[in-house]
Amino acid sequence: MLEVTPARAFRDNYIWLIHAPQHPRSIVIVDPGDARPVIEAIELNELTPIGIFATHHHPDHVGGVSELVERFNLEVWGPAGEHIPCRTHALREGDSVDLSEFQLRFQVIDIPGHTSGHIAYHGHGALFCGDTLFSAGCGRLFEGTPTQMTDSLNKLKSLPDDTRVYCGHEYTLANLRFAQCVEPENDALDDYLEASTERRASGVPTLPSTIAMERQVNPFLRCDQPAVRASAEAHAGRSLPDEVDVFAIVRAWKDRF
Repeated sequence: MLEVTPARAFRDNYIWLIHAPQHPRSIVIVDPGDARPVIEAIELNELTPIGIFATHHHPDHVGGVSELVERFNLEVWGPAGEHIPCRTHALREGDSVDLSEFQLRFQVIDIPGHTSGHIAYHGHGALFCGDTLFSAGCGRLFEGTPTQMTDSLNKLKSLPDDTRVYCGHEYTLANLRFAQCVEPENDALDDYLEASTERRASGVPTLPSTIAMERQVNPFLRCDQPAVRASAEAHAGRSLPDEVDVFAIVRAWKDRF
């Protein structure tokens, strides 16, 4: 199993450190919004950074890129459709990142919605999805449309059940409380909230989740389910003819929750 460790940033960001399978002190840095916690982790654990993966352009995900590149002379992979500081490799769906020397290879998935050019990295049974998919939630639509985000989430939903989901923020508890409003009869939500609450009380991240878990508890991956549709229609006060309409109502509901 791929070793991945978090570096905490700001109030609730996770900067993920991917450890190379045969060189565990060599790391790829995912979405470094702040250089400081990354440098602290590198110095404390005697790590060697080998590159940076960016999922999207928001400052809390790329704000530390320039400092890390200047300090460690790193290559930067990021979405072709967005401005990423110091980017050396522009990526689109169908591209791959092949760090063969370190036995690391990831496929790129286009997942617009939160931002217009957002991408994810999928490989070694792990998904680094930035702010598109959260545990029990999804990102706000800052630049994309409900149709784009629905399509993006359906791509991620189709990944293997045991795919480990590494998203960009610790939002799980708040997302689960909202999900319970959408699906009050979903017992999986109660169990996951209890387990996640215990993890946070112990100072442990709720992440990674898995695609299998998200299919059970994430209302934004369940817009095709009758219970979610019925709840969205009750909230909207009208019939919602398709999955995108359901998603749009649930997303707007969450925005005001």
